[in-house]
Amino acid sequence: MAQRWKNRPPGSNWGEFGPDDQRGRMNYVTREKVLQGAAEVKEGISFCLSLPLDYPGGSALNARRTPPRQFATLRDGKKNAGRQNFCFPLAEDNPDHTDVVCDDLVLLTLQYSTQWDSFAHIGSRFDADGDGKAEIVFYNGFRAGEHVKPAPENRAAPEPWAKYEGARADALGIQNLAEHGAQGRGVMVDLHAHFGRERRAVGYDDLMRVLEVDKVAIERGDMVCLYTGFADVILELNKNPDPKLLHSTCSGLDGRDDKLLAWISDSGLACLIADNYAVEIIPTSLFKPAPHAMMPLHEHCIFKNGIHLGELWHLSRLANWLREHQRSRFLLTAPPLRLPGAVGSPAAATATV
Repeated sequence: MAQRWKNRPPGSNWGEFGPDDQRGRMNYVTREKVLQGAAEVKEGISFCLSLPLDYPGGSALNARRTPPRQFATLRDGKKNAGRQNFCFPLAEDNPDHTDVVCDDLVLLTLQYSTQWDSFAHIGSRFDADGDGKAEIVFYNGFRAGEHVKPAPENRAAPEPWAKYEGARADALGIQNLAEHGAQGRGVMVDLHAHFGRERRAVGYDDLMRVLEVDKVAIERGDMVCLYTGFADVILELNKNPDPKLLHSTCSGLDGRDDKLLAWISDSGLACLIADNYAVEIIPTSLFKPAPHAMMPLHEHCIFKNGIHLGELWHLSRLANWLREHQRSRFLLTAPPLRLPGAVGSPAAATATV
């Protein structure tokens, strides 16, 4: 297929993996990279890297994202009549059957807790057609309305969220990451060991010092994890998040630092993962002439270069073990849900050392 853009954004890699590519820098996670990850397994110890799906709790961190709601499924269309099947006998009228079954469903905000961002999560207003007019486009020139579709609003819907039912990413959905296989060599960068819980925007110079002191090497195709301590704070708050505290604690990358963004491109890393809210520290003030992105690292990674971001991961136990054993590399296995058309997903992440 011919490429769907005439101009590509400055600093982007659009087209480098083909005109229809939807995997971005995960293309660098080859069979060889998976073998490199497997070679890091020395002890057979596994670490769960995901928070419980009902954390952080409430909606203080993001008013648009709500905790999961769990229900029992129904039997014969009946409810509240002793027929809901959590739990129920398989044949209530036949005493010879002893089976009891539990069956439930969940209404889940896909990016509420430990998560992956797909490339349909962040787009931009950019003149991809070269006609002087900006249109809404996503990674590799996929278009809003054609490939990433909004929901037709239904004001008669019974639930507030249901009136927006029908949104779908026909391109760039999170299933592309699931189908490729989110497994390879993980590399830990322990920002917490250097900055503690200081609220700090970590730029290129800071990051290079950390990598040098800790003797961490990042190579093409590595899946890079940043431990800041943020998820530890969330767990300590016990599902009662304090927005003032959460927005003033722990480090993140400085998306305003052009040298840092250039390093992300040049390093060849496949994806960026952090235990904090957005990987980057979201700027609270204007810093460049308008128009510009409010989340410049998201724009650079997801929109321009096809680099998946992982957020709100639980990295402390793994980071502490690696530091104690003077290691930084491990096998990372982190599949998202294979949910076609979704713009994000919980990450069922495991590290093995």
